[in-house]
Amino acid sequence: MAKITKEAALLYHESGRPGKIEVMPTKPYHTQTDLSLAYSPGVAYPCLEIQDNPDAAYKYTDKGNLVAVISNGTAVLGLGDIGAMSGKPVMEGKGLLFKIYGGIDVFDIEVAEKDPEKFCEAVEKIAPTFGGINLEDIKAPECFYIEDRLKKSLDIPVMHDDQHGTAIISSAGLINALEVAGKKIEDVKIVVSGAGAAAIMCTKLYVALGARRENILMLDSKGVITSDRENLSEQKKFFATDRRDVHTLEEAMNGADVFLGLSKGNVLSQDMIRSMAKNPIVFACANPVPEISYEDAMAARPDVLMSTGRSDYPNQINNVIGFPYIFRGALDVNAKAINEEMKLAAVHAIADLAKQPVPDVVNQVYNVNNLSFGPDYFIPKPVDPRLITEVSAAVAKAAMDSGVARTPITDWEKYKQELRLRMGQETSVTQKLYETARKHPQRVVFAEGLHPTMIKAAVQAKDEGLCQPILLGNTEMIQKKAQELDLNLEGVEIVNLRHDREADRRERYAKILAEKRCREGYTYEEANDKMFERNYFGMMMVETGEADAFITGVYTKFSNTIKAAKEVVGIKEGYDHFATMNIVNSKRGTYYISDTLVNRHPDKDTLKDVAKLTADTVRFFNDEPRIAMISYSNFGVDKEGSPKMVSEVVKEMQQEFPSLKIDGEMSVDLALDHERRDEKYPFLRLHNQVVNSMVFPNLSSANSAYKLIKAFSPDTEVIGPIQMGLNKPIHFTDFDAGVRDIVNITAVAVIDAYVQKIKK
Repeated sequence: MAKITKEAALLYHESGRPGKIEVMPTKPYHTQTDLSLAYSPGVAYPCLEIQDNPDAAYKYTDKGNLVAVISNGTAVLGLGDIGAMSGKPVMEGKGLLFKIYGGIDVFDIEVAEKDPEKFCEAVEKIAPTFGGINLEDIKAPECFYIEDRLKKSLDIPVMHDDQHGTAIISSAGLINALEVAGKKIEDVKIVVSGAGAAAIMCTKLYVALGARRENILMLDSKGVITSDRENLSEQKKFFATDRRDVHTLEEAMNGADVFLGLSKGNVLSQDMIRSMAKNPIVFACANPVPEISYEDAMAARPDVLMSTGRSDYPNQINNVIGFPYIFRGALDVNAKAINEEMKLAAVHAIADLAKQPVPDVVNQVYNVNNLSFGPDYFIPKPVDPRLITEVSAAVAKAAMDSGVARTPITDWEKYKQELRLRMGQETSVTQKLYETARKHPQRVVFAEGLHPTMIKAAVQAKDEGLCQPILLGNTEMIQKKAQELDLNLEGVEIVNLRHDREADRRERYAKILAEKRCREGYTYEEANDKMFERNYFGMMMVETGEADAFITGVYTKFSNTIKAAKEVVGIKEGYDHFATMNIVNSKRGTYYISDTLVNRHPDKDTLKDVAKLTADTVRFFNDEPRIAMISYSNFGVDKEGSPKMVSEVVKEMQQEFPSLKIDGEMSVDLALDHERRDEKYPFLRLHNQVVNSMVFPNLSSANSAYKLIKAFSPDTEVIGPIQMGLNKPIHFTDFDAGVRDIVNITAVAVIDAYVQKIKK
């Protein structure tokens, strides 16, 4: 993990706009009508509706997606009682995490009040603003009283994350670590170093999961908490032991199965680790320095199952795995509280998630080939995109089952889709593609069957019901690779095109191809040689109807793929060229960009084919093409080179297709700013039209455009390249395509194949 310096941290917080969060409007505000609706006089109407029915605030305001992160600054991180204002950077940071992981809006509120009664009164008075309250960095024992009182007095979710966040994540980790160790929670001996809010709540949740109080030893700064000690708080009394033979951490650790550390760094020695039982479980959560380092623990006991609070070691106990999704689920059913049932639901959802195959995006972030359930992975990674759906849904369902939900969810799959859309994991366009493909799954050949990304994509496409996948490659090697990746190949066909048993098929394909291209210099011998190449063989499977669609391009040289596609399946009648398009799904809208991969330096006829194909393809996606032909100049300013060519294409297209909304040549900024464009050029066929399609004058500009958008806007999804103009559903990927990219193309290929079938 990179070393964080004081200078770098201060610069991060002060650069640009000071702080880490801002408020963004969610409604139009550009016109006087917009402002009248937003404020006066229009705002009076929702106010009156809420007066008649307070729950209408969830309908007309952001209350249902707004959480207050509230602190008095008495226990900020490891800094202690530094005051409310000093803790503000932490509260802003918590707000940032709520937003990026849960899509939840936050106001951070720092209350300069240490008296628990007065603090509660302040929170109670502002509570109507919010759909939930996240208490943060409040010292024990006051935090226990504050949370208990607010949970009783307020009818919205209240959670002190310092207590429950670590408890929920560590409990999920404990369930799984015990499974790996082959132990039962009711049998294990547990040592807890620390008796603050987090330690108390972690241990209470362990008991709720089945741990026995008599098997737990808790220590504070004075040593083991025993029942004969005076002036114990109620929380410490609950875990005080009647044993008189243990006083120190060293004595408590002898024979222990589980260590939970929420105290301070370097209090646990290697000898203490060695004295523990077989397959010991060590959760050393002190930050930034754990009770024992990962390296020292592993050196002392190679069989140790280790977690820390740090991201640079396996099994990080990180509250961000829990609180955004717990509040997300609670808010989405307008819950009155976050109760024990909801917390336990989160525990089990998080634990279960670690046992599922890990998404490719998680492996990429952590620079590993394949995380799988075991000693080094029994807690999900914070970047796992499935947390938002699995944990939030589990919490929402528990809220409904326990009777604290105001607004029940009836369609859980739809709810999960809405969560993915909210977080930008899935766009409405992608959702429609998947829904359509699932209704008409086709046989799809994946060319590079031994490539890990291609295997993962094929399995995922099968699991999502999009297709019946066929992997090309050596059977034994593919099966071995799938086993290494922990992938289930059931339902996936493997075709070893170079095996002797495929000789008859290679010969048959060669004869068909040689006959088809005999007047282009093709001989049978040459065609037969081609059948040992995956692109030719796989495309022939589609050409002969033995498969419905073909995906290639992860490591195949693209010029070779283009050549194979032209020779095997050919270009559609009425066209002399084919091309590719990328769909860009952004907050601003959906855009279709052509040609991104095929025609390097198109002439006028090629560019005209690209424009025609673009119009056809946009209609294929049930959209109306509104095409801007792009150049660096606008409408005759430059009368040479590509502007002249683009202008001539537009003229011919407008004559040939009088109803098609197409115009140019124009620059990208003008194409996307229809108000400025209409004011300056009122004669355009695109007048009063919002452009959704852009045809660029050459491959370099189109390819650079979509990749620039992708690089600058990581939240924007780019689907493609999508093939336009071939006779059969032959589709391509980029060499750097991820699993999701290939699955998206698979959905397009499936729909392409189905549409071609019903047109026959």
